[in-house]
Formats: sequence, C-alpha cells, structure tokens
Amino acid sequence: MATFFKRKATVVALAALSLTVAGGGVAIAAQPEAKVPQPAARHATQQPPVTAAEQRAARAALRATLAPPAPGTVAWAVVAQNGTLLQHSGNVVSSSKFAPGPGVFAGQYLVLLDYNVSAKSYHVSLGTNDSANVPPAGEVAAAPRTLTPTGVFVQTRSSSGGYSDRPFHIVIAN
Repeated sequence: MATFFKRKATVVALAALSLTVAGGGVAIAAQPEAKVPQPAARHATQQPPVTAAEQRAARAALRATLAPPAPGTVAWAVVAQNGTLLQHSGNVVSSSKFAPGPGVFAGQYLVLLDYNVSAKSYHVSLGTNDSANVPPAGEVAAAPRTLTPTGVFVQTRSSSGGYSDRPFHIVIAN
C-alpha cells in the first residue's frame, strides 16, 4: 500500500510541475513585447500608368524577328541605375527608367522583351557590370508590367525601404 501512495505522489508531483512550467510559459508569452524598431513603411506598390508610347514600344518589340527562347532557357539583362541596358541576351529589346511624373517614383524600370513574358518566372537582384561588381545595398522586386505582356516592371529601393535608383540584373525563366 505504501508503494501505491508513493507512486501516486510521484505522479501528482510531476503533474504539478508540468502545469507550473506550462503556466509559466503562458505567462511569459502573454507579456507585451518590447518595441523593436521596424523598417520604414513601404510606399504604394502600384505601377506607373501605361502610356501610349509604351504601348507602341511593346507592340514593336513583339514584332521583332527573334523567336522566343526554348523552354528551359532564360533571357537576361544587366541594367544601369539610369535605365540603360548594359548587357543582355538576344530576346531583350530595351530597358528604361520611368520619367518623373504623376504616379512615378524613383527606382521604377521597364524591361521589354520580344515575346510574351506575363506568365514567366522572374529573378531580379541588385548588381552592376563594373570591374569591382559591388552593387549598392538595397532591395529589388519584379512583376509583369500592367497591360504590357512583353514587359517586366522592376522596382528598386534603398535598404531603408524608400524608392531609390539602383542597378540590377534580371533573369526571365522560360
């Protein structure tokens, strides 16, 4: 009988200890977190409006004579921070930086290709083609260009999240 009570006491002690540890974890988790500084607030993520000149350029790019790359291959480009196309594969027609105006911010670029890239995969990273090849710090993102199936919209930002012109590399997977 004594061993029965000893085992029961051990089980009760372990159960009490488990509840105490679990309760302490809940109490710690319920405490308010210290204020950690967050990155700067992001700006609107909308693309600039499509202009008539941009639509004409996209139609002209689509009429180019090159065939789209074969499945499993890529198209690529190196673009300077002023929008100049520095190096590129054959299917990249042009790159440009959006001119200042309503709804246009620094670091917004358009890369045009000679085939429909609206359903392709994009990889974009900050980069240069200078001898040191050390790009400035920052962030970059790419998306299909609104109403332009042959275009890729690229947005670059500073490390703090503000709009900023940055050079970049882009790869479009086919």
